[in-house]
Amino acid sequence: MNKNIMATGAIFGILAVILGAFGAHALKKMLDFQQLNTFETGVRYQMYHALFLLFLGLVPGLTEGKKKVIYYFILFGVILFSGSIYLLATNNLTAFNFNVIGFVTPIGGLLLIIGWGLVLLSFLNKKSQNA
Repeated sequence: MNKNIMATGAIFGILAVILGAFGAHALKKMLDFQQLNTFETGVRYQMYHALFLLFLGLVPGLTEGKKKVIYYFILFGVILFSGSIYLLATNNLTAFNFNVIGFVTPIGGLLLIIGWGLVLLSFLNKKSQNA
């Protein structure tokens, strides 16, 4: 599982760099300041969670089962949160109105929060067991 977690983190990191460069260069001419800023928020959160997944794959204090659950919360959180932000920020570039999927952004954010919370609980439980 650690290999998959870390590979996903690396893929998310690669894509964040590519999308960040794409936003800074190609989209800069097509989006207004607010839309570009929104797009960059998606990139930033994707990169944060790419690093989070690398950390998760390396941390020795979590069971494989806990890592798997956290991994899926983060995976789907990034897809829903950052993915919807990319689509919403570039909405004016397509014929489809992506505003109809705007409700998934906070769901993705909630999944990310739950993933972080599960890590916190795991660390707190581990600490209390050692006390």
